[in-house]
Amino acid sequence: MIRKVIERYVSGGMCGYDREGSPIWYDLIGPLDPKGLLMSASKQDFLKTKIRHTEMLRQECRRQSEKLGKNIEAITLIYDCEGLGLKHIWKPAIDTYGEILTMFEDNYPEGLKRVFLIKAPKMFPMAYNLIKHFLCEETRQKIIVLGSNWQEVLRAHIDPDQLPVAYGGNLSDPDGDPRCRTMIKYGGTVPKSYYVQDSVSVQYDNSVTISRGSTLQLEYDVEAPSSLLRWQFASDGADIGFGVYRRTKRGGGQKVTDMLQVLPSERYNAHLVPEDSCLTCSEPGVYVLCFDNSYSILQSKKVSYKVEVLPPPEEPMQNPRSRGEQRLQ
Repeated sequence: MIRKVIERYVSGGMCGYDREGSPIWYDLIGPLDPKGLLMSASKQDFLKTKIRHTEMLRQECRRQSEKLGKNIEAITLIYDCEGLGLKHIWKPAIDTYGEILTMFEDNYPEGLKRVFLIKAPKMFPMAYNLIKHFLCEETRQKIIVLGSNWQEVLRAHIDPDQLPVAYGGNLSDPDGDPRCRTMIKYGGTVPKSYYVQDSVSVQYDNSVTISRGSTLQLEYDVEAPSSLLRWQFASDGADIGFGVYRRTKRGGGQKVTDMLQVLPSERYNAHLVPEDSCLTCSEPGVYVLCFDNSYSILQSKKVSYKVEVLPPPEEPMQNPRSRGEQRLQ
């Protein structure tokens, strides 16, 4: 069952060769359902899958070396970021992806020639900030972010007959599919019938008991606009209210009801499914995360939580509509 889920819902695949004869691997982020996949399989299952993919690509490099009479030892990676969203920066997913990147760098240090990153949305710099510390400097230098002329750049490095129609080339499946789905898997949402666990194990930094009829307020100083405020929490035994606010006055003493409501308070069944979410702070200031147990007249709630403030990228990424290229740091 687990292998069936991975084969059907993990996107990507090998398709064609670049102009030097290196195999091309496509990674598609948009169709991925990170939470569904991690509810249906373990990190080790994904690591084993990526090892199988990498070994297959190494064998393909050896075949190409024999066929072309020259040494082919690295692949070209096309990373399609269309559809990148908040679900993809879910912390367990980032941690799993980080382990895969670390495994790849530790075991296949020379296996990557270049990475073309295409269709990057506005939130890409924030997502990249979360994973870049898993990458060595040499790998970072191989990542090239393409602008609106990405099809033109891909054709400069890949013969159109080796490039799918959907990516600006002439290659299609025998049935005319421009996305070459016989070679590139497009993933999708994992049906809950495949889930084998109720939740993904998360390490929390703090646990606190909130008395019946009371609230807990956590304050975080966000110094830079476009910072990411990220939280995870779980409750024991029953639901808990949660909302996010921003102080409009300096100093203490301001009531939650007088603050700016950023995320309306609502009750979460965090005793059944741990909550994991985030928001981009458009303005700096003191943000208040409020756990609300005021509606409970009988029951105290134990809440375990982890909260992070992630600064914005050091350098703004180019407008995706621009035609230039950019190497990431």
